[in-house]
Amino acid sequence: MDQMAKMNMERERLQNFANNGEKVQPTFSAQEMERRLAAIRGYMAERNIDAALFTSYHNICYYSDFLFCYFGRRYGLLVDHNKSTSISAGIDGGQPWRRTFGGNVTYTDWRKDNYFHAVDQLVGGVKRLGIEFDHVNIDLLNQLKAEFPTIEFVDIAYPAQRLRMIKSTEEIEHITKMAKIADIGGAACVEAAKVGVPEHEVALHSTATMVREIAKTWPHAELLDTWTWFQSGINTDGAHNPVTSRKIERGDILSLNCFPMVAGYYVALERTLFAETATAENIRLWEFNCRVHDRGKELLVPGNSCADVAHELNEMYAAEGLLQYRSFGYGHSFGVLCHYYGREGALELREDCETVLEPGMVVSMEPMITIPEGKPGAGGYREHDILVITEDGNRNITGFPYGPEHLIVK
Repeated sequence: MDQMAKMNMERERLQNFANNGEKVQPTFSAQEMERRLAAIRGYMAERNIDAALFTSYHNICYYSDFLFCYFGRRYGLLVDHNKSTSISAGIDGGQPWRRTFGGNVTYTDWRKDNYFHAVDQLVGGVKRLGIEFDHVNIDLLNQLKAEFPTIEFVDIAYPAQRLRMIKSTEEIEHITKMAKIADIGGAACVEAAKVGVPEHEVALHSTATMVREIAKTWPHAELLDTWTWFQSGINTDGAHNPVTSRKIERGDILSLNCFPMVAGYYVALERTLFAETATAENIRLWEFNCRVHDRGKELLVPGNSCADVAHELNEMYAAEGLLQYRSFGYGHSFGVLCHYYGREGALELREDCETVLEPGMVVSMEPMITIPEGKPGAGGYREHDILVITEDGNRNITGFPYGPEHLIVK
């Protein structure tokens, strides 16, 4: 190949997709997005951090309204004290620019270090760069240090998480609408859950119902990641067990788990059901778990710590001889998170979490016990509501019924 041909084969390291189409209708107002950026910039100013390079799904989405598709490529959001810019792969075309609140830089695949070349265009003069220590792996950290040897890297993951934990009015409105869609998905599960029907058919019906409702509610939204876990019999023993083709049998314990996703925001509805009939021991365990659920919701008020809530509910289970069957924490924060990314771990209702509940937090109550196979009443019992912490208590935004009176399905 001659020199001219080689030159013609060279491609630019960066691409410009600005103005490839128009910016889409955003999920939140410009005022809301500026509020978020002002909050993180305030923290950066206090710590003399010149810029932050966010690399996680949750923080990129939270601060830019852009939810990326990883697929083996790196993404980022560079926030300095004047601007914010998403960093995306050329495979996505102009979608990241159309979605991002702020600017966008797109890098190509033509050289393996083009991502760092894109970052380099944005960090000129930066001495202290915030990165997410809980997301940046050793490989990425080593590459950042090699590419930017004069920059000091400092952790910004926990401060960003702490800011996300208090939801704005717009966020709460968004989450509340989504909770209603989860209720609709729950009704679709109950509609489809019949003896002889496979788990996957119930889940498909629920998910399709929620996606259609999301499309009506947010006609300009990207439709991705909404899903349903519907479990039966032995498959109910874990909260995150995947859907199978197992067919529902009469007397089965069932778990309904509906998860609408809109713009990276996740909500959940989870309920215990039985197929046509339940034994006396099933009913006893189910009703007791519902009592724990009810008491847990009463405890979700300002001033209580996550640990306080967990300890009191532990005592209820212990008094009934069921504490050893408790599966996991009693609830967690809601917002930008999903089953494969994100977690506001500092707001989980666990014995080792001392975070104090504050107005504006959005938290679930979801007690679960799993009775092992072979014991009377075997199966996983789980109820799940989402509550907004208010100045004087909480507001439950989940409306779906629970308990034996409502969910022995025929």
